[in-house]
Amino acid sequence: MGPLEGIKVIELAQIMAGPTCGMLLADMGADVIKVEKLPGGDDTRSYSEPSIKGESAAFMVLNRNKRGIAVNLKTPGGLEVVKKLLADADVVTENYRKGTLEKLGLGYDDVLQKLNPRLIYCAISGYGRTGPYADKPGFDLILQGFAGIMSVTGEPGRQPVKSGTSIADINAGILAALGICAALQARERTGKGQVVETSLMEAAVQQMYWQAAIYFATGASSGPTGSAHILTAPYQAFPTADGWINIGGANQPNWERIARAIGRPELIDDPRFKTNGDRMRHLDALVPLIAERTKTRPSAEWIREFETAGVPVGPINNIGKVLDDPQVKSREMLVEVEHSTVGTTKATGLPIKFSETPGGVTRAAPTLGEHTDEVLASLGYSDSAVAQLRREGAVA
Repeated sequence: MGPLEGIKVIELAQIMAGPTCGMLLADMGADVIKVEKLPGGDDTRSYSEPSIKGESAAFMVLNRNKRGIAVNLKTPGGLEVVKKLLADADVVTENYRKGTLEKLGLGYDDVLQKLNPRLIYCAISGYGRTGPYADKPGFDLILQGFAGIMSVTGEPGRQPVKSGTSIADINAGILAALGICAALQARERTGKGQVVETSLMEAAVQQMYWQAAIYFATGASSGPTGSAHILTAPYQAFPTADGWINIGGANQPNWERIARAIGRPELIDDPRFKTNGDRMRHLDALVPLIAERTKTRPSAEWIREFETAGVPVGPINNIGKVLDDPQVKSREMLVEVEHSTVGTTKATGLPIKFSETPGGVTRAAPTLGEHTDEVLASLGYSDSAVAQLRREGAVA
């Protein structure tokens, strides 16, 4: 039993931020029922390449552990189905544009709060539900630029670069899940539900802690520094004879260990590099001195050397190497599940471990409408009533 066992979540969200939230809740034991729109379902299903036996790999990676139904909210029958789902639900998540659910008759203030006072309504939007940009749509790329992430990513003097992963989307999903768990705890005290809200904008701005600290202290906006840290040195990627490694000299003892490990102990007393401030001011001189040494040996040798010396060090892996790593496997971050049409498929695991109420991945992502009949039956619909909803195009 996961820590959220017994919690019923209705997911009206699609693509990435909302489904990430729902996936985390499902991994922790919640019964997440994903309501996909008709026609077509979650837009991620249209990301058809790459696919696994015709099923979108992008959809599958974000929607495991959920039950799925397909509903046309623009029909009276479909709308009634969703209202019945929400009547005894604990949580609903959505990432529609502002006002969309109100127009459909599913607004929180006007309808859902009265229908189910204990309901926790979680909205994930582009810029937040208030403020001058409340009506703007939000996309990860756009918000990475807006929040300044692209101004500090990449190499100095080069074009702006986004993060290689969708950090605004993913972080928004994590923040939403955290907010929901906090609201569930508050409901234990008050008995009342509430609105939980976050946005891609806030999720992206949150990633800029160090850059904000510099701006607050100096009034200066940081620029890109490649792999280098903006506050400490040497803390970045260095070339080796056969690739690259990351070396983390995040404090004075680690810097001194690095200097000895590369055979340049005299650098410790070099006035250019004596303190972290000195090293940051003379980073252009320091990096080549370290790189000329690291280039002389393969990555594996340097990793052993630095680890023996007590220096934080690690490889720069591609995703294939990551998922094949024994530590990743031992922590169950690579799992296998059975899909109803694909068969055995792989998924990433739950990144949170619980000693008494462990979560996990037990169910593959649903096909479109896979659990429609099952869920409708649990709501009291008869076979004939379900057949009528199908004829009306309300469900599939």
